[in-house]
Amino acid sequence: MRAVIYARYSSDLQRDASIEDQVRVCRERIDREGWTHAGIYEDRARSGASILRPGYQRLLEDARKGRFDVIVSEALDRLSRDQEHAAGLLKQLRFLGIDLVTIAEGEISELHVGLKGTMNALFLKDLAQKVHRGVEGRVREGRSGGGLCYGYELVRELDAEGERVRGGRRIEEDEAETVRRIFREFAVGRSPRAIAVQLNAEGIPGPNGSSWGPSTIYGNWRRGTGLLNNELYIGKLVWNRQHFIKDPETGKRQARANPRAEWVVQDVPDLRIIDDALWNAVKAQQRHIRQGLTQDGAGVRSERARRPVYLLSNLIKCGRCGGGFSKISTHHYGCSNARNRGTCDNWLTIRRDVLEASVLSGLKTHLMHPDLVKEFAVEYHRELNRLNASREQVYVHKADEAARVDRQIRALVEAIKDGMRTPTMKQELLALEARKAELAAVLEHAPKPAPRLHPKLAEIYRAKVANLQEELNRPELRTEAADAIRSLIEEIRLVPMNGKLEIELGGDLAGILALAAGKKKPVSAEGDGLQATLVAGEGFEPSTFR
Repeated sequence: MRAVIYARYSSDLQRDASIEDQVRVCRERIDREGWTHAGIYEDRARSGASILRPGYQRLLEDARKGRFDVIVSEALDRLSRDQEHAAGLLKQLRFLGIDLVTIAEGEISELHVGLKGTMNALFLKDLAQKVHRGVEGRVREGRSGGGLCYGYELVRELDAEGERVRGGRRIEEDEAETVRRIFREFAVGRSPRAIAVQLNAEGIPGPNGSSWGPSTIYGNWRRGTGLLNNELYIGKLVWNRQHFIKDPETGKRQARANPRAEWVVQDVPDLRIIDDALWNAVKAQQRHIRQGLTQDGAGVRSERARRPVYLLSNLIKCGRCGGGFSKISTHHYGCSNARNRGTCDNWLTIRRDVLEASVLSGLKTHLMHPDLVKEFAVEYHRELNRLNASREQVYVHKADEAARVDRQIRALVEAIKDGMRTPTMKQELLALEARKAELAAVLEHAPKPAPRLHPKLAEIYRAKVANLQEELNRPELRTEAADAIRSLIEEIRLVPMNGKLEIELGGDLAGILALAAGKKKPVSAEGDGLQATLVAGEGFEPSTFR
């Protein structure tokens, strides 16, 4: 009889020699029976709960081709720990006329499959429960319950008995700075795609040394995946968000969300990378994006699924029919209804650069009214001074604590000189010395006194606005500045008047322009020979501006 051997071990924690040991005992059985050795099939570091194993699948394929007469294995659980799979395997082998023999059970029958399969299934369930319990205990100690996420590095520790303590990690400063950069750039409006492209262009490696991608950064906010949703960055270790269940059809695991009551949340302040203000800014930006992409909970709106390509994309409407003005050529906008449906007679067009220049001209001409510049400078001074005072106050408290610790150390030293010596005093002195060193390290990097604001802040800002079009084209500012301007404009209506298109703005910008001009009548601006009329939309009277 032609006999083959199947050997398997479960995880990387076991050694490769396990395969050799199994093959050795199986070969001895084949020799005793006088069978012909016809080959070896093996799977290294593969779970017996799945049949999607390369060696196992080759074994089944060769069995169907009649290449052997008997399979020898160390035990039935080497072939499968799943009762259903074991029964199916025995049924196939019986049909093919192939015997199944194991060192532990002998020749396998339906009785072995029933009893041993049940025991194996219970073993897997018990093992999973014990692993889950052990990992939960590790998480509640503030240690990692799984893999290492970006921004941290492993800490290798040993306990008193020399055994490895798992789950330790600390902040990796270079990666942590990249995390902060991603959060800052997303908070001001840069897309995950643009951030990923820039990081890859600079040669900054992503998680596990791979390249950056949008999904790596944005992830899934509901499931807490993605760099922007990782609460570990604010010092919260969240575990058991989900569990995995195996699809009986494919054998692949699928994630299922756990109820929030089953989550394990542990504070780990030593692992904080992002402050609360930046975290909240990112969450607000994510909510803004979700609201922009959905409507009445009906799912993603396809026309909003991508960021606007140009400064005024999706804002331009036809003043005759109310339909959209879209790109009809490389440089021109035209009424979509006139061209696609024939329901509008507005066939006038306008160049994209002329339209943008006209709107920006309104900003440059009227937004820098002296009263608005003065208000900006006052508010900027007030907010910056508040932030500086808050930051410096932290170091004032640290300095006070350092002085207090130093006094306590001196008092203990004097007491020791006077003959008072106890073990408790020694421990207290060591603790105070350690705290003194920590505070000294913090105070060494204390911020320098905040500089006084430039006395010509308003003039500098005026110069920036005067070059607004150039500023918008700077890659590092384009997204944030464009989003800010777009947030002021609700709609741009292009109204055909005497063979030309007049521009009507609707939104906060219209109110600002009217307020800055000190009047409600139209504001004229010249732009490449185009007479553009900028008027405030209804409901944007000067009194409504805040």
